[in-house]
Amino acid sequence: MSRFRPGLLPSLLVLALLPTLVWLGFWQLERSEQKRELLERQAARQQAAPVAVERIDLLDDPAYSRVWLQGRFDAEHSFLLDNRTRDGQVGVELLQPFFDEPSGRWVLLNRGWIPWPDRRVPPQFDTPEQPLKLAAWVYAPSREPFILNRWMSEGWPRLINHVAPDELWALLERQGVDRELRLEPGPAAYRADWPVTSMSPQQHLGYAVQWFALAAALLALFIYFGVHQARRSPA
Repeated sequence: MSRFRPGLLPSLLVLALLPTLVWLGFWQLERSEQKRELLERQAARQQAAPVAVERIDLLDDPAYSRVWLQGRFDAEHSFLLDNRTRDGQVGVELLQPFFDEPSGRWVLLNRGWIPWPDRRVPPQFDTPEQPLKLAAWVYAPSREPFILNRWMSEGWPRLINHVAPDELWALLERQGVDRELRLEPGPAAYRADWPVTSMSPQQHLGYAVQWFALAAALLALFIYFGVHQARRSPA
């Protein structure tokens, strides 16, 4: 020990920080694996045969399942999900009730992203009036988004900052599927290039490498400082 004297304060600092840095590295590795499994599940379900609307409630885990729809939009009631960005541009996502005739059920259909550069002018969109056959998929967030203050504007279209299908159906006084469906690209869709995750598995791996590198650097500095202090101390 005479050759290694790091001192009390550096030792306490390393004891406090090193386990945290290592834990953050392993946590990012775990998140990377979760995202990889999520993407694999999403890809597999996108290749599977579409299900009917009435089957959604019967599935144990309907997330990312493809769905066939046939019916009409409700043009009088539209919801605009605020603060959605694409390529650095601010906009909204357009959600509208859609009545599926074969099942007799209402679904909340997200038609995609619309730019909204000028908040003084309402976002521009139109709604098809004719019956449509559409393909969509069931959206399920990986975790509940943190929203400090949930709010909803008055009038139609109605600006919202979160999507809670049960609350929106209660507002409309209708019984609908308690899931958000996202429209696949097509004539009735706006910009529908949906990101499945906000961060890719590779990004999580990159963060894990950074945390482990910081832990290694901290340990190396601790050892160097301890040896250096021992050499400077009198025998």
